[in-house]
Parts: sequence; structure tokens; C-alpha cells
Amino acid sequence: MSFPFHRAALIAAILSLPASAWAAVLLQNAQWRIELEPATLALTATPAGQAALPLSSGLTPRSVSGLKSDAQAASWQWEDGRFQLSAKLDGADLGLTIAAREPATLELLRQPAAAMGRGLLLPLAEGSYVPAGDPLWLDFLPRFAADGLNTSENLSLPLWGMDHGASSLHWLLLNPFNNTLRIRRDGEGLALTLSHQFNALNLAQPMRLSLHLAGGDALAGAKRYRQWLQQQGRFESLADKMRAQPQTAKLIGASHVYLWGNDLLGQADVRDWALWLERLRGDSALARRLRASFDSEAAAVLRAAPARPDAYQRRTLLAAFNQALTAEARAGWLSAKPDWSRLAAPYRRLRAEVLRVFGAALGQPDSWGGGLSTKTLRALRAAGLSRLWLGVDNWEGGLWQPQAVAAGVRAGYLMAAYDSYETTLPPGQREDWLTAQQGAAAYRDCGVTLANGRRKSGFQQSGYYTNPECVRPILQQRTQALHRALGFNSWFLDAYATGMVFDDYTPGRRAGQAQLAAGNERSMAWVRDRFAVPVGSENGNAATARGIAFAHGMQVPVLGWGDADLQKNPKSPYFLGRWFPADQPETFFKTVPLKQPYRDIYYRPQYRLPLYQAVFHDSIVTSNHWLYDNLKFSNAYEDNLLAQWLYNVPPLWHLSAASLERRLSLMRCVDRVFQPLHRRLATQPLSGFAWLTSDRQVQQTRFADGSRLTVNFSGQPREVEGRPLAARAMRVQLAGELERTVLASDCAPPTTIPGG
Repeated sequence: MSFPFHRAALIAAILSLPASAWAAVLLQNAQWRIELEPATLALTATPAGQAALPLSSGLTPRSVSGLKSDAQAASWQWEDGRFQLSAKLDGADLGLTIAAREPATLELLRQPAAAMGRGLLLPLAEGSYVPAGDPLWLDFLPRFAADGLNTSENLSLPLWGMDHGASSLHWLLLNPFNNTLRIRRDGEGLALTLSHQFNALNLAQPMRLSLHLAGGDALAGAKRYRQWLQQQGRFESLADKMRAQPQTAKLIGASHVYLWGNDLLGQADVRDWALWLERLRGDSALARRLRASFDSEAAAVLRAAPARPDAYQRRTLLAAFNQALTAEARAGWLSAKPDWSRLAAPYRRLRAEVLRVFGAALGQPDSWGGGLSTKTLRALRAAGLSRLWLGVDNWEGGLWQPQAVAAGVRAGYLMAAYDSYETTLPPGQREDWLTAQQGAAAYRDCGVTLANGRRKSGFQQSGYYTNPECVRPILQQRTQALHRALGFNSWFLDAYATGMVFDDYTPGRRAGQAQLAAGNERSMAWVRDRFAVPVGSENGNAATARGIAFAHGMQVPVLGWGDADLQKNPKSPYFLGRWFPADQPETFFKTVPLKQPYRDIYYRPQYRLPLYQAVFHDSIVTSNHWLYDNLKFSNAYEDNLLAQWLYNVPPLWHLSAASLERRLSLMRCVDRVFQPLHRRLATQPLSGFAWLTSDRQVQQTRFADGSRLTVNFSGQPREVEGRPLAARAMRVQLAGELERTVLASDCAPPTTIPGG
């Protein structure tokens, strides 16, 4: 039998050290035994009555001094005190702490493929079960993690686990920042390497991680992390949030909907096209200003259009009309030093001017608008959709349609401003990206400075990513102006809960990732508390999720971001679509099949695991990323819907004026299943999960009150707990209520979907 050279060299290096350096420390109690090599951090765990399980094959040996140990704990130093290490066994938990005297990037774990057991439990968004030896994951994960996974940003929870059948082991990163998890193929398995960067900004924060021993429960690591959050005072239940911000109760049972067509006028608002054209060609000051903004195509259409223009002419002219109004409104506040207190004034002035000049050709002003309009709100109410979260692509739609926002609030809906302060742009650049228009001072002063002295480029390499403490005064001024003008009763602060944080070396405000994460949370908490509204964000990663009530992107995250077939190639059948037209962008409304491997990685039920729900089900309401509503992928609709039912999370929809009538019946059908279940279970912890068949096609979630939801994802009926369960169906067993079954096919999408 050959012996790998690197392993032989490692042992030779260890043997060259003093005996106290390489002798294994043995920690043990009635539950298990841990063997630890102080020089290399090689680790082996032996649960009581079971075989030894390798955890880490060990690092390059380092000199050891000051070793002290007993049956429960050990402490020692590396390299004459450059690093201080300790290990403590406490029941089912092994705690490891590493502190550094000076900056260094330090490998901590080298987990061989043999440590994976039957499967890897990995919180990619909601959670993934990665079966050992599965070809799909053997190919996908090493590529996905080619540059290493940032454990605060790329993992929704700072943990992973290994399924060994009768037992499981779970690593919890109690310091989730400045860590990199690398995954590589190791024969027919996957090997993981964890490293931590100690730098000048975080030396006061030791790296702390914990290994948790559990039985065969795949959710055990997530449950232990939830317990730790509770012990640290970092867990807030929905019940607590509803007491503090009563509007949060409106999230319970609410489907989540984004409304498109947020300009001043929609197609249906022009009642007399001949008169409207006459006024637009006329000599009023407003008409002259608007025509001056038309591009050559719109100008030519205006000259040629008859009294009854065709569909193309109407669409072109109305888009140019709205764009010209919007450009003028923005000019009223958009400057190097925005006056947020006057943000709403130009929109009100122009709305009144349009009514005066064009009103005779238009419908009632209270009903103006496309997707965001009182017309839409009336249709939603008439459809029986009593609970909804309604968002817009940015807050400007509310400035054009304040009457629609007010009507939605009166109807009992959550009307949400989509807002962001993560990226700041220089004045004059990409003025359509409104949230990043924060003024010259923010661009000059608030960008994150990297260790090399350069500013960190912002989203899509535009502008700079910001320090939340620096831009918070802008957040406070702008949100107050919007709330005062419009009365939004929910807020979506994009990116702040993604776990994407940086080390900021800006002189005078140097702060590490942990400080910026806390700053993100303080900003979200300020909006929540100032307006007493539920605040949400993107993803909801645990490292930056404190205080939010909802998150978009946990069930299905951004996928295939660099794949040209999805993003750039319009001839590809998988192309997600253009960000056009503005009132119904293809990228949100075009239904396409999802390309492999993304289809299976993110939607195949055998690979999905409710890790995030095991921590946050009764704390944060989660849904898909807004890029992928329930109708986005034609070959994943039922799997997505059944998973939403199983995990008790809301559907996500996009609506426009043109798609409203077609989509309402489907939304109503899904709502009839989701709303009563969520109203019953939203405040219950998700306490258990099980695969009820060997192929993992039949799955069950259990809740703290004893309720159970059982889903058969397969295309064939199955015998479940002694009784048949139909194909593609859910059995609902609420504590104290009669059992019932619902079928995914009862809520089948229309064969032709607007935008598809």
C-alpha cells in the first residue's frame, strides 16, 4: 500500500518537534472522545459506541509551547505566542478559539472527503443536502467555490454539517467574518478547507468555532445555532416584532408581489387619443418641454401618428411622455447636494400640470398609473387577496402615484419602498439608478477603503460600496422625506442583509467586517423603529439579519450570474430576458426553462434542506429572490410551489397592468392554500424535518405546535404513514384540525403567460 508523500512529510515534521508538541490531546466525556494534535490541529471524533470519524487531516506543523490539558480542556501557543489556541469539550459541543498577536491568514481545518459521511449539509440559501459521490455536486461545488466561499455572504448560516447516519457532526462558525471556505474534489468526494484572516482591524476578535455532535437529525446544526443566537440575545421572534411594530402582523399570510409600470400614466389612462395628441403637439409650455426630450424615434412617431394611433405608436408615445416627465421631475431634486426635504415637490407639481394641460383627454387622476395604481389595488381586493406585501422597483413610483400607496395602506396591504444605500455613484452617472444617487459628499467621503488604499468598487463595478455609518444620515433624511410624503408602511433595504460586508481602512473610521455588519443592522433597525414598520432585505443571511422581518432570496437565490446563456445570449432558450419594457421587463416576466445544473441544484427536492427555516421560520418570512418569481421557470413551477408549501413560506409574483387579469386567478388559487397555513404556523418554530422515503421524494416538516406538512414531490402516488398520498400533493395535518390534501395541479399556471 503506497503512502502519500505529503502525509509522510507531515508526520516527519511532527516527529521532529518536541514530544509535547505532537502528542495528541485527548478530550472526552460520556458522549464522545476528541483526539487533537496541538501542532497541526488534526482532529478525530469518536461518538460513544461508534467508529472514529476524521474531522481535519491537520495543517503544516507549528511549534507548540505552554501546553496545558485535562479531560475537558486544553490550551497552548504556537510560534512563541504569535497565536493562542484553546479547546474545550462541553457536553455535545467542542469549542475552539484562536487568537492572533499580529495579522496573518491562518488555515484552521482541512476536512478530507472521508469526513463527509453520507452527505454534506450546506446552507446555500435555504439549505442543500449534498449526497456523497453525487456527480452533479462533485462538478458544481468546486467550480462554484473556486475562489472560496465567504462564510458571511455565500452561506446563509455560518455552519455546515456531515451526515453519518446514526450520528451527525456540525461546524458552527461563531465568528462568521473574514473566513474563507474552499471546496475541492478529493477522489470521489469533496474536501473542505477553512481559513481565517486576522488583520489590523479585527485582531481584538478571536476566531471562535464549535463542533456539535448530534444524532441523525439533518437540522441539528441549525437548531444548535438557533439556540446559540438565543443565548447571545440575537434572536427575535415574529411575535416579538409584532408587539414592537404591529404592522408586522400584516406579513402573516401575505403573498409577496412586485408591481411594474410605475410611471405617471398607463396605457388605459388615455381615453381620447386624438385630443391627447392635439395637446401634445400644442403650444403649452409643458408640451414644448416634453417634446424637447423626445428621442428621434418618438419625435417621428408624434409627427406621423393619426388621430387613432396603432399599438406601437401608442406605446412609443406614452413611454416618451412618461420618460420626459420623469427626467424633469428628477432634475428638480437630483444634484450634487440633493435636498431630500423637497424630494416629492417636482412630482406633485408635474402631476398637477399634466392634469391641467392633458386632463380632458385622460381618465380620472385618482386612477392614473399602470401596475402601481388604484385600478390594480381594486382588482386585488376584488380577487379576495386580503393580505399582500406590495413592492415597487424603486420609490419613485410612489412619488408619481401617492394615491395608490395610500389606497393600498387603507386596504390593509403592506406598501413597501424599495430602497438601497449600499452603493453610491458620482453625480451625473447613471441617473436612472436612483437609490445610488446620494450626492457628491457621499461619493467623496463614504466609500469603503481597501487595505491597498483603493476604494471598493460598487455593484456592477459602478461607484463605491459604502460604510453604513457614513451614509446613515442620508438614509435618515431620505427615508423620512419618503415616509412623510407617501406613508409607506414597509421598507425593503436592498443588500444590507446579504452578509456582504468589507473591511474599511478609511482613516478616521477604520472598521472591520463585523463592525460594518453591525452598522447594516443598525441602519435597518433605525428605519424599523422610526416608522414602526416591518423592514426586509435581500437574502437575510444570518450574519446581518438581526431585526428584519422578511427577506427575498433565501428560497431561491441569485443563480447562474456569470452564465452567458442566462444573462447575455438572447438566442439561448435559457435567456432570462431584457430589462425592457419598463412596465413589464422581460427579465421578470418572461417564462423560460431553467438550464442545468441550476435546475437540479436549486429546485430538485432531493437536494433541498430547510436549514434556514430551522433557525428563523418564526423570526423572518422568506421568499424567492425577486429575479425569480413563481412563474419564472417553466420546468420548476411545481417543485418550487410544493417546497413553498412544505416550508410554509410565501409565493412571490410580478404583476403589470397587462398581466394582471391573467395572473390573478393563479395567485388566488395559491393564496387559498398558503394564507391559512401561514396564519396558523408563521409564529411556530420549524421543529423537525424528515425524508419519509428512501429516494427523498416524500418529505415532512414538523412545527412546535405538533402540526405536520407532508409533500409527495414525485409523479406517482406514494404510501405514506400507512395511507396513500397523491402525486405532487401535500397532506396538511394541523394540530387540532381535520386532515386535508391539496394538489399542485389545482394551481397549475396558464399555458401562455404574459411576457413569456
